[in-house]
Amino acid sequence: MAIPKYNELMFPVLEVLSDENEHSLKEIVDILGRKYKLTDEELSIEIPSGGKLFYGRVGWARTYLKAAKLIDSPKRAFFSINERGKKALKDKPDNMLAYLKQYDDFINFENKSKKNNSEKSDSESKSETPDEMLAHAQELYKDNLQIELLEKLKNVDPVRFEEIVLILMEKMNYGVGKMTKLSHDGGIDGIIDEDELGLEKIYLQAKRYSDNKVNEKEMQNFAGALGCSPVRKGVFITTSYFDEKAKRKAASLQGKVIRLVDGDELTRLMIKHNVGVQTKTKIEIKKLDEDFFSEE
Repeated sequence: MAIPKYNELMFPVLEVLSDENEHSLKEIVDILGRKYKLTDEELSIEIPSGGKLFYGRVGWARTYLKAAKLIDSPKRAFFSINERGKKALKDKPDNMLAYLKQYDDFINFENKSKKNNSEKSDSESKSETPDEMLAHAQELYKDNLQIELLEKLKNVDPVRFEEIVLILMEKMNYGVGKMTKLSHDGGIDGIIDEDELGLEKIYLQAKRYSDNKVNEKEMQNFAGALGCSPVRKGVFITTSYFDEKAKRKAASLQGKVIRLVDGDELTRLMIKHNVGVQTKTKIEIKKLDEDFFSEE
């Protein structure tokens, strides 16, 4: 039989998870493979960029369900259904992609991709060049990676998160960093020496939050520590966002600069500088060598 598309697998993934147990992606793939009576040959079909076709489609179905928060990841590489997912099972939508659009979480996920293929009309898709299709696919992969990366960051140990922030700053060539003491740090989690002699420093604050926004009081503590020191620069990084009062407080500090980095920017920077990510595959694309055929 034809291998189901990723959007056709979303509801079946929810059905697998309806037993309310935690399942790994491999377990879900195995269960759905038996459900659709796929042969070993069909399960072994690979895509040009690497990886199994069916496994990848189930993986993308999981990604979209996670983006809409119909399923949770209670521990590494395992997934479970939640109340929103149970509601979807009761609703039995004919079109899962359209159904997911009722949730702001999913809309935000889609909006991160400037030209999401699922939003294109048939005429728009057919008018794309292969280069454009590759660019859109790469953008979608990046969006998915940001979601997974942010989820991972929100679940790491707070001390490990501070270490990750220091690693990122060093990768961005801001200098060598060190963590402050775990207690009585005065609102400072780390210090970056911008030069070998330590003549210029940057103060760091790292907040690993799941949902809470950084508020004015937390920004006041950081601004106070920075304001009472000769250090002129500060970077406040969070896996969440900053509320408006916190932003205003950061902007109001005279003679100092506080750079705010929220979860979206943090994951973009980590991907750009290869922190916590690795290259999955490389695709070689060749083009005609016009010079080879030149008669000059």
